[in-house]
Parts: sequence; structure tokens; C-alpha cells
Amino acid sequence: MIDWFHGAVLGLIQGLTEFLPISSSAHLRVFPALLKWEDPGAAFTAVTQLGTETAVLIYFRRDIASIVKTWTLSLFRPALRSHQDARMGWFVIVGTLPIGILGKLFQDTIEHDLRDLRIIGATLILFGVILAVADRTRAIRHAKPITDLTLPHAAGYGMAQALALIPGVSRSGGTISAGLLLGYSREAAARYSFLLAIPAVLASGVLELFKIGEGPAPDWGPTILATVIAFAVGYAAISWFLKYISNNSFTPFVIYRIALGILIIVLVAAGVLEPDAGVVAE
Repeated sequence: MIDWFHGAVLGLIQGLTEFLPISSSAHLRVFPALLKWEDPGAAFTAVTQLGTETAVLIYFRRDIASIVKTWTLSLFRPALRSHQDARMGWFVIVGTLPIGILGKLFQDTIEHDLRDLRIIGATLILFGVILAVADRTRAIRHAKPITDLTLPHAAGYGMAQALALIPGVSRSGGTISAGLLLGYSREAAARYSFLLAIPAVLASGVLELFKIGEGPAPDWGPTILATVIAFAVGYAAISWFLKYISNNSFTPFVIYRIALGILIIVLVAAGVLEPDAGVVAE
């Protein structure tokens, strides 16, 4: 079971890593293993993500309010259907479908088999390389703003987000990479990535709330503490990240992903880490 101290530390990790392209689910799986803590489990991860997604809701509250209002009105006023905010509402809906469908179909595999540390190490490296290639591709051509987003590209973002069901891929890393490969600016890719994550993460967190206290799931207290900490740290991380990428590349995140992935694989191969358990081997 997750105690109060463990919950606080894991909430801090969740808040720091959710919006950076380094995979929060991978860190919440790896660090407990390194520290000889129990794997907090997919339910704990999903619920603490409610904290970070609340940070998104507050940070982008004006954008979200405008999108929801305009999209709703456009259902009854055809003249509004070409408005950017109305179109963005449809883009988010379409982009959310892949992760919703695949998440439901492969829920058991995602929550158990894919949490193997060998898979996490490999995906950290692979998608780190993809992020590097995507960032390099964006750098050599004109980058499009978010207002140029189209329905097919929104669906492409959605497929990339669905890949983040695999721990180690990173929700923000996967969708930002897709955006960069589609020709969008770093800021546009990141902004749409954050908006796109809201429906899927909130739905997942609400569903997982009912699992708290059942079986190996964490207790309410430590989980709520972790969620509050994740919110506060996550809000600060959003602000910093959007400012950082406006003038800097993703290279530091790529290097970190690859280094962490290699370290995980080496430790598993050496028998220091058990690949399919949340504790360090004695």
C-alpha cells in the first residue's frame, strides 16, 4: 500500500513529468522500483493525473471556455461552424476517439503486461529518438500555427496520443512529436497536446476513482495528497514548459529519455531490477 510519504513523493514526480515529454507513467513505475517501493499501479497513476489535468483546466481556462461555448452554439448556429474555436471542439473530440477505443479494448494489457520495465526502457529510447527526429524536421521547414490545424491532422494527433497508453511513450511526447512531424510549431504542438489530453485523462481518472481501496489499489488519503501536489507542481511545469520551448529545442529531454531507458535496461539485465514487479530485487 502507498503511505503518506510515498504518496507525496509520487505526486511530486507526477506533477514534474506529466507535461514534459519524458513519460509520467514510466517514472511512476520506475522510481518505486528503484526505491524498493511497491508499484503504485495504474489506478494511482490515473487518479493523480486528475491533479495535473486540473492544472491544465485552470491554466487554459479561457481557451477551454471559449471552445466549449463556441462549439455548443455552433450546433444551433451554422454561421459559427467555421469559427476556429468551434472547429477546435471537433478536433479534440476526433482526437480523443483513438485513445478511448484502444484504452477500453486493451485495458488489462495496459494495466499489467505493458508495465514491464523492459518495455518501458525500450519505449523511452525509441520515442526519444522519434522526438529528436521530429524536432529536427520542424527546424528545417516553416512551422504552422495551431490555427492551421485540420481534421486529418487532429486524428493523427489522436493516434499518437493513443500510443501513450504504453508506459514510456509519454502523452505529451507522443502528441508533440506528431505535431512536429505534421509541420506545426513547438508551441502549437504543445498547446493542442495539452487540450487533447483533457477528456481522456479526466475520464480515465474518474473511472479509476472507484478502484481506490479495492485490492492492491492505494488508500484514499495518500492518493488525494499525491493528487494535490501533482496539481500544484503541474501548474508550474506547464508555465515553465511553454516558455522554454518557445526558444529552445527538445534535445535535453531526448538525452534524458535515452539515458534513463538505457539505465533501466542495464539494471534489468544485471538483475538489479525485476522487470515485471514493482520492487528492486534483493
